[in-house]
Amino acid sequence: RAKKFLQALEHHGLVGSMGRVGAAGDNAAKESFYSLLQNNVLDAQPWATREELRLRIVRWIERTYHRRRKQQGLGKLTPVAYEEKLITQALTLAA
Repeated sequence: RAKKFLQALEHHGLVGSMGRVGAAGDNAAKESFYSLLQNNVLDAQPWATREELRLRIVRWIERTYHRRRKQQGLGKLTPVAYEEKLITQALTLAA
């Protein structure tokens, strides 16, 4: 099964994102994200259509995950606030 998956990736010119066996840290951020997505969106209610679920996922990512969730690795800033800080610094240096 894994071999067929790798062949399908190769056929379409894609590269798998999984790390090597035993390198659990490779996927830690993804696992954390998907756990939050599962708890906050997927399990929140039954979804009538895939489109309804897709829109809810996008809304959750854009309104909550990127704008409200402070991250330790970003100096306890949200991703949006961190990006704004970097842009401000770059503009200041360019002036």
